[in-house]
Amino acid sequence: MSLAFAFALIVLIGAAFYLGQGRALRQRDVGGARMHSLPSYYGFYAAIWCALPAAALIALWAASQGAIVEALVLSGVEDEIRGLTENQIGLVMNDIRNLASGGITSSDPSPAIQAAAARYANLMATGKLAMFVVALALASAGLLFAFRRISPDLRARNRVERTLMIALMLSSTIAILVTVGIVFSLVFEAARFFARVPITEFVFGLKWSPQIAIRADQVGSSGAFGAIPVFAGTLLISFIAMCVAAPIGLFSAIYMAEYASRKFRAVVKPVLEILAGIPTVVYGFFAALTVAPTLRDMGATLGLDVASESALAAGVVMGIMIIPFVSSLSDDVINAVPQAMREGSFGLGATHSETVRKVVLPAALPGIVGAFLLAVSRAIGETMIVVMAAGLAANLTANPFAAVTTVTVQIVTLLTGDQEFDSPKTLAAFALGLLLFVVTLGLNVIALRVVRKYREQYD
Repeated sequence: MSLAFAFALIVLIGAAFYLGQGRALRQRDVGGARMHSLPSYYGFYAAIWCALPAAALIALWAASQGAIVEALVLSGVEDEIRGLTENQIGLVMNDIRNLASGGITSSDPSPAIQAAAARYANLMATGKLAMFVVALALASAGLLFAFRRISPDLRARNRVERTLMIALMLSSTIAILVTVGIVFSLVFEAARFFARVPITEFVFGLKWSPQIAIRADQVGSSGAFGAIPVFAGTLLISFIAMCVAAPIGLFSAIYMAEYASRKFRAVVKPVLEILAGIPTVVYGFFAALTVAPTLRDMGATLGLDVASESALAAGVVMGIMIIPFVSSLSDDVINAVPQAMREGSFGLGATHSETVRKVVLPAALPGIVGAFLLAVSRAIGETMIVVMAAGLAANLTANPFAAVTTVTVQIVTLLTGDQEFDSPKTLAAFALGLLLFVVTLGLNVIALRVVRKYREQYD
């Protein structure tokens, strides 16, 4: 039904466009009127009046229907929820939703809960059908209103452009609000964590063992939440990855932009960019089954103690994964350097290699720094490769042959499964996320200053 409704609404909006455009054409061609705007603007005007009221209704209805239906359903099971806490009522409502959708409940449902589930499913289906009908009726009313208002004096272009401007402003505002919401969600949950664990222990602690102890003789009797080993592992693996990706990606970009033939470039660049489309879990399998055993065997041959899960294996494979980020962006930036700069260098007697080293690369340096920054961000945020190739051990070491872990892996580990969000163990994930956000923000600020410095020099 949802697909049928969406198709019907799209057809109605398309019909509104052609009806509005056709009315404007008839007034211009048959009536000889001088229209203020092009006929297409009148079509867009009618389509907007058809789409916006329906979209607003759907958004409002979808936001409020769940709460209203749940309130109605819970009012019918007052005997079942009398004396329960808010969290227990939430569990009952979750069982009702699961039972209505055919899912698994936490316990054998009583007849009252089964009846409430049937009522919930019926109300949701009825509400959805009513939303569809009302939305289509409202869209038709908007079409009729816009169709009647189309006249030579209607400033359709101005109104359409104003509507688009408002839509763009709302989109940018939503993007900003989402970012602010993410930050505040991290800050609030991290504040709950720091109320239980001192921030100095978290930031400067050298032991990471986020387990709530059952016995008094366990580590600190309340777990250890020092984040330095976790961030040290993140930086170590990211550094290894950049040691692989930065030279290979940059050199390949220089070759493809400055030296390779068009045929070679047309074949190699798409093949290189395929690396960016491979799922990270495939890279994880490659690291765990091929790279890690190979490095371990090579280390044994050389007399080195290489762990089965090591930072080196994860970093090498992660570096291979982010090569396209460095290569593709650097290639685009190098190609964007004006040809006049190259020709001026050649005119002064410089060779091709001298032109690349002393003219092209300095001019493209801001973009190359941006490519490196994107690659670093991608490396810091990677999870699957680290889980499968580097392990979960939070070791404070700079040895690339040892097993380490990263911030993202620990966040996933702490939030996997059923967790209590009143526990420091679970809240530690938000503290890690907040600290990672601060670190990446600092890296962005440093990179922007570097880019601005060299951009002022070469613009």
